[in-house]
Amino acid sequence: PFMVDGQTVGQIAVGAAVELADFGEVFRFSPDEISLQPHIQGFIGRTAAMAEVTGELRDRGLIAGWRDESYPVSSKFGERALFDMERAAVPFFGVRGYGVHINGWVDGEDGPCMWIGRRSLTKPTGPGLLDQMVAGGLPSGVGLMENVIKECQEEAGIGEDLARQATPVGTVSYITAREEGLRHDVLFNYDLQVPSDFQPVNEDGEVAEFMLWPIARVLEEVGDRKEFKFNAALVVIDFLVRHGFVEPDQPDYAEIVSGLHR
Repeated sequence: PFMVDGQTVGQIAVGAAVELADFGEVFRFSPDEISLQPHIQGFIGRTAAMAEVTGELRDRGLIAGWRDESYPVSSKFGERALFDMERAAVPFFGVRGYGVHINGWVDGEDGPCMWIGRRSLTKPTGPGLLDQMVAGGLPSGVGLMENVIKECQEEAGIGEDLARQATPVGTVSYITAREEGLRHDVLFNYDLQVPSDFQPVNEDGEVAEFMLWPIARVLEEVGDRKEFKFNAALVVIDFLVRHGFVEPDQPDYAEIVSGLHR
């Protein structure tokens, strides 16, 4: 456990913990936990100390995909942040991350269809994999709907009026070991029905292409081909369950539903 001010804010792998041994002025080590040294106090002090550590870890090649984007660190969503941390460093410390994922769908003449984005090959995580029409992490100081509006504009050229029609439909969560570290995330999911003549246009270079697929194609891709980014697949499955495209008499239905909320 990674403890700050008596609160558990992360989970550090043993191998990662070894790399922190050089930072004894910042961290205090015990057999049961790693914590910040008592003299490091307050939001500004903690943020500065962690920035120095994460910058050094980046220079050592231990943190990849640096984004110059701050994430808030707390023990629970909605609580006051104990400090801010570079987004790319969040998995190294096993800190819980948050994001917004927007399912863009169309009520077509032949049934519902879903807009699928293919991630740019330059993305630091999941390059070239399939994703929601819009998705993005939740940076420090940005509210959920504010982030939905921002990401909709940047990733799909969706104006604010249409973006505000995105309906919050719950969350998916997971804890999983990845190459970049421990991903301990909660994704806030939204459904956004767009007009039949709408065409998403990427504006930030993070999406290579958009495809409008019938639900049958979506089911096939998420079930068999494994081309979706791992967490985007969960969001798609959640959509399919909520809209009745995965039916409850399927043998694994209960496990699928519970598996969306690890």
